[in-house]
Amino acid sequence: MFNRLLLIAASSLLTLSSIAQTEVAPYKPGITTEGITYFLPRTVVRVAITATKTHHTPGEYAEYAERYLRLKEVTQSPYDSWQIDKVELYSFGEANPSNAYTIKLKTKTSAPLVELTPDGRLLTVNARVAQAEEQLPQPCVVKGETRRLNPNDFKTEEILSAGSTSKMAELTANEIYDIRENRSLLMKGQADFMPKDGEQLRLMLATLDQQEEGLMQLFKGHTTSEQQTFVFDVVPTQDVEKELLFRFSKYLGMVDADDPAGLPYYISIKDLQTLPTAMPANDKKAKEVEDLRYIVPSRVSVKVFSDTRECASASFPMAQFGRVEHLGGELFNKKYTTHVQLSPVTGGIIKIDAERPE
Repeated sequence: MFNRLLLIAASSLLTLSSIAQTEVAPYKPGITTEGITYFLPRTVVRVAITATKTHHTPGEYAEYAERYLRLKEVTQSPYDSWQIDKVELYSFGEANPSNAYTIKLKTKTSAPLVELTPDGRLLTVNARVAQAEEQLPQPCVVKGETRRLNPNDFKTEEILSAGSTSKMAELTANEIYDIRENRSLLMKGQADFMPKDGEQLRLMLATLDQQEEGLMQLFKGHTTSEQQTFVFDVVPTQDVEKELLFRFSKYLGMVDADDPAGLPYYISIKDLQTLPTAMPANDKKAKEVEDLRYIVPSRVSVKVFSDTRECASASFPMAQFGRVEHLGGELFNKKYTTHVQLSPVTGGIIKIDAERPE
């Protein structure tokens, strides 16, 4: 929830003989002693990587899979495998310590209501926040709901009474072949006990499929999966052509940035220079105007990629690539009540309007 600072001028009922304007000065730690200090934001890029981890568990008869079922490359030991599902880009704002200003409290101005974010970014003057900031993805783990049959439920009495694992595997394979043969006979209409209608046929085939699936797990094993989200926050300050963001391994998942077991993924930052060139000031000795500051952001292109493919791309308006501008203190004199709403992400003006008090 946003913090609300209510600044009520104690002498607002006094008759004013002159027009005063709101003064906003750069914040100087240890020197600035009065007023409300606020920050303009800097824009942060959040990279959210969603990946699936699959755990492979070998079957009880895995070593006999090729001998009895001609199954090749069946895992003999447990292992994990990882896969990146998607990469998404988001932007959010945080207070920029380099852009701090203080609104001086003066009795002859009309800036009584100021709203700040918890970290001090200016949101509104004489206005209410229209909407909350976007919810960003957070690191999390989501277990997969995998339906798995219990292979022991499908072992026949003959299989269970076998004297060795090899014999049990052989009898299980024979049972699988019998199931496949019965399924084929049913579908051809040549079974000894044919179903009465299509629905009964469907149920019989489904039962055979389930039996085969359960017994095949004894050879092929089974898998369980979970989905994990990883996030990386980047505060761009200049153009970057190719900077290491993270490393990802097919078998280990996310690894340290210096771990060669993972493939490198990079980020690029490019200022699209959407702002017109600023005109130089004519008078170099002109005093800086003390009024409300805001930012005109510039749009920046962001890409995440590996050596073989592009994973995600987007463009965002970013505060630190833009310019700090002056709103004008005259807007907050007693002649007008001015309402201003700033973006918490870019510091740009979202809405501004003024009205004459009656």
